[in-house]
Amino acid sequence: MGLGRTGRPHGPLIDLHTHSVVSDGTDTPAQVVAKAAVTGLTVVGLTDHDSAAGWSEAADAARRHGITLIRGTELSCRTRGITVHLLSYLHEPTYGPLVAEQRRVREAREERARAMVARLAADFPITWEAVVEHTGEEATVGRPHIADTLVALGVVPDRSAAFAKLLHPRSPYYVRHYAPEAANMVALVREAGGVPVLAHPAAVGRQRIIDDDAIGKMAEAGLAALEVYHRDNPPAQRVRLLRLAKRFDLLVTGSSDYHGAGKPNRLGENLTNPAVYQALVAQGELHPV
Repeated sequence: MGLGRTGRPHGPLIDLHTHSVVSDGTDTPAQVVAKAAVTGLTVVGLTDHDSAAGWSEAADAARRHGITLIRGTELSCRTRGITVHLLSYLHEPTYGPLVAEQRRVREAREERARAMVARLAADFPITWEAVVEHTGEEATVGRPHIADTLVALGVVPDRSAAFAKLLHPRSPYYVRHYAPEAANMVALVREAGGVPVLAHPAAVGRQRIIDDDAIGKMAEAGLAALEVYHRDNPPAQRVRLLRLAKRFDLLVTGSSDYHGAGKPNRLGENLTNPAVYQALVAQGELHPV
């Protein structure tokens, strides 16, 4: 479901996956909400990586602009050696075990970033201090910020090029970091009152994709939905994901994964069906703002 050339779909326009400067986006939380309202969205989800620090600012902006905010987080996980991104919606942000796991992941991501910068510095004029300058005040330094620094230095033309080559998992500069097992994180999100949705599960350009059995184990642990309609899931994989959603009785969402100027993804380019949205909201501890 998306905003096509032939017109906008009837009913609410719902984009459940965006990022701000709290993680690796280029807009503040308030700016994300304001731009979502200007775009014509009815509901927007703020899902910064491993952090809920932007929720309050985004909620204030949502009230001002008359748009509904779904508070969420994109959690870093792993299964069978593959990185997994899990969207958690409407969870209790102070739930101790989840907070502790997020803190551990953020610390590991910064350690990984330092190690990658050290490797890159052997061949390119990049420094840790320069990378920090490209990082939002609340954000944990990660690969997107390294990419932005490489762009500023003229090493690569844009963030996408940096991820395709120098920062790709098969690059000699790449370093892994700690991430919890995906099925365990699904269960933890449920314990925190959240609604777990698997983000871009067939992003073939990034790495090996998550196989059917791994998705099945996540479904057994309490997974609510698959993010099928995402620009990184190619058509053939969308067919596969729709089949898996039916097999495991999962809902299907669509989102932009908007990052501001950091990625070409545009707000509202993929949307979530209003009935699916209502089903997700009914499962969450928190209410939309």
